[in-house]
Amino acid sequence: MNTTYIKSCIAILAATALLTACSKKQKEESLQYVKTAKAERMGDDSEMNYPGRTKAAEEVNAAFRVSGTILRVLVKEGDYVRKGQVIAQMDPRDYQVQLQATQAEYEQVKAEAERVMAVYEEGSTTAAAYDRARYGLQQITQKLANHRNQLGDTRLVAPCNGYVQEKLHESGETVSAGMPIVRLIGGEGVEIEINVPASDYARQSDFTSATCSFEVLPGKEFPLKIVRVSKEANASQLYTVRLGFKEAYDRQVITPGMSTMVKASYHTPNEKNLVEIPTSAVLHLNDRVVVFVVDPKTSTVEERRVELGAIDLDGNILITSGLKPDERVVTAGARYLNNGQKVKEIEPTSKANVGGLL
Repeated sequence: MNTTYIKSCIAILAATALLTACSKKQKEESLQYVKTAKAERMGDDSEMNYPGRTKAAEEVNAAFRVSGTILRVLVKEGDYVRKGQVIAQMDPRDYQVQLQATQAEYEQVKAEAERVMAVYEEGSTTAAAYDRARYGLQQITQKLANHRNQLGDTRLVAPCNGYVQEKLHESGETVSAGMPIVRLIGGEGVEIEINVPASDYARQSDFTSATCSFEVLPGKEFPLKIVRVSKEANASQLYTVRLGFKEAYDRQVITPGMSTMVKASYHTPNEKNLVEIPTSAVLHLNDRVVVFVVDPKTSTVEERRVELGAIDLDGNILITSGLKPDERVVTAGARYLNNGQKVKEIEPTSKANVGGLL
């Protein structure tokens, strides 16, 4: 047999084998390996966890009702004050002068008005003159009362019992009416403030109970009650909820500004088949929130738009729309997928195979 012919056959066979290997390798490379998890159906009773912060039950910015120069601030940060206690004094000189001038004007108008009214009773003047005298007296009386109030407003009093959180201005500074001078926090206790998504705000009628816990008090939970709920969402589309303590607590330990975790319980018949999935399965693509759902028959993925609810401490998120119970979603590798792409699910590691070594 011709040596050249034999060499040609060998080259053709080698090229065919190489092409087959490359085709097989390309096919394997196009298959995306992913981790998945099952969408678990929510029960009728559910618990949600929200990070929160303690707030003073009453927070007030105390301010003068008149403008002027601060004569002295009589409190310092950390002081306890009682309602009605004078906490700052404004220089009253200009208001004293103003009141004295108005007082003199009042005496003059009052004397003139009384003479006109006496003459009118005798029938010696007109009703128009009587009305001018009466209305003039009413006007100056109100003016005098206003200037007395302004002089009194040069003394700033505490609007509630509480502690001085911050002094915002010092003696000698000139301030405008309504400008905060001292920030007070109410001394009658603290409340818990949390922010909840619209999905939980909509089912507030299903709320049954709540507790909070603190890292500084391990193992202790404090029952809470709802105090008030905001009617308008903030810029993050969250609603603010204030909760109060149902039972006594150590006010020396639990103070305003502490971080806490609130656990809220709901009872909602799950007629809509709400599910929860790991947060790692959720992708934010431009203005869309999506997950990739695996079709077990074809081993392909479908990009599915979903609506989100609250996140729990286990790293799961409530899906209020877009998923059904028991559907499998991609939890790792989703960012590299396209709609309709073929995938292979990575088998979960056995509990006995610690570290995945077997």
